[in-house]
Amino acid sequence: MEIKKSVEEVFVYAIDPRNTPKWIDTIIVEETNEWPAYIGTEYAHQNEDGSLSGYKVTQFEKNKLFELTSKDGIYHVRYTFISIDENSCTLDYYEWVDNGILENPFLNSHLQKLKSLLEAL
Repeated sequence: MEIKKSVEEVFVYAIDPRNTPKWIDTIIVEETNEWPAYIGTEYAHQNEDGSLSGYKVTQFEKNKLFELTSKDGIYHVRYTFISIDENSCTLDYYEWVDNGILENPFLNSHLQKLKSLLEAL
């Protein structure tokens, strides 16, 4: 997905847990155990059904790559950021599980909402 904002702006906005509920409707709150995030930072969020989920940052390259892995190590989500020019970038989103079938895959509508929010800033 191409976003008309700098790679720096998109990266910072996308990984900030305070912003997650703004673009993922099913998440009520998300927090980290430390900020700024880096490899080893723990993210936790609560879904609208009250369930809690925990993740750890397993890959991190500022303005390039951000990967979270579930605490059980089975689920992974990776965001890859590529600068096009000073005012636009691409964001690739990929999620997978090591074993079994991915339940409740991420909706493209969430990414579209992220794009809309960022481009409106």
